[in-house]
Amino acid sequence: MRDTFFKYLQFEKRYSSHTLVSYQNDLDQFSKYLEDQFQTCDLLKAEHRHIRSWVVNLMQDGVKPRSINRKIIALRSFYKFAISREAIHQNPTQKIKALKSAKELPQFVQEKEMDNLLSHIVFPEDFEGNRDALIMELLYGTGMRLAELIGLKEDDFNRQAGTIRILGKGNKERVVPFHLEIGRRLDKYIFHKKELFSHNGQSPLIVSNNGSKAYPMLINRITKKYLDQVTTISKRSPHVLRHTFATHLLNKGADLNAVKDMLGHSSLAATQVYTHNSLDKLKKVFDQAHPKA
Repeated sequence: MRDTFFKYLQFEKRYSSHTLVSYQNDLDQFSKYLEDQFQTCDLLKAEHRHIRSWVVNLMQDGVKPRSINRKIIALRSFYKFAISREAIHQNPTQKIKALKSAKELPQFVQEKEMDNLLSHIVFPEDFEGNRDALIMELLYGTGMRLAELIGLKEDDFNRQAGTIRILGKGNKERVVPFHLEIGRRLDKYIFHKKELFSHNGQSPLIVSNNGSKAYPMLINRITKKYLDQVTTISKRSPHVLRHTFATHLLNKGADLNAVKDMLGHSSLAATQVYTHNSLDKLKKVFDQAHPKA
């Protein structure tokens, strides 16, 4: 059942590799708990009381509510699938409620710091340096996700229109504009890439030092390396650059719906979290400028 479930998530639901690994770990963890506490590792035999006990155990171990909620979602998804395949007749997660958790505002890099990174930090003029520069420009200049960056091909760029075709979550396609600096970085990177590796428009755009398709750890390492040079925020990842893209656009007065479309969000609620950062800036301006403030 588990193998069938993960094939369903991968090929029908088009879940990212990151989500698949997370779900796998969550089911493995619950299975082990069942074995340790109730002498069975069969997920299909789990009852509501077993899941409730696991949630309480996670809370006592200090696991954050947000992480626990993700594990609950993984179990709900599995048991909903099991019911659809008539492997079970009652969903043991039905009465399990999500935990309340404090909402954390997305961290982002300040505009001055991003300007310092992209205008003053020197990237080496070789394949690796030009690749790293392109990665940073694309993440900050388009707000694309890590998986979307890894999936990019050169043919996804429409030079004449100045747009990029991005394949997002659920295999949904969107088109976003790109600025001139990205085009310039792309040309330099492609030049060096052609010198070293076989290349065509349908091959992966971003590759490792040996020419193979880029992988998440490589992109994370590159992002952290350069963000370390300009910012002290605790999170320095590709997703932080996505937050930064959205926050800077909204700070400059961009339309919320337009930012939603560029990020590939399915609902406006997911994008509205970035308005909190913008509101903080507006309040400071108000306090400084309004006679009654």
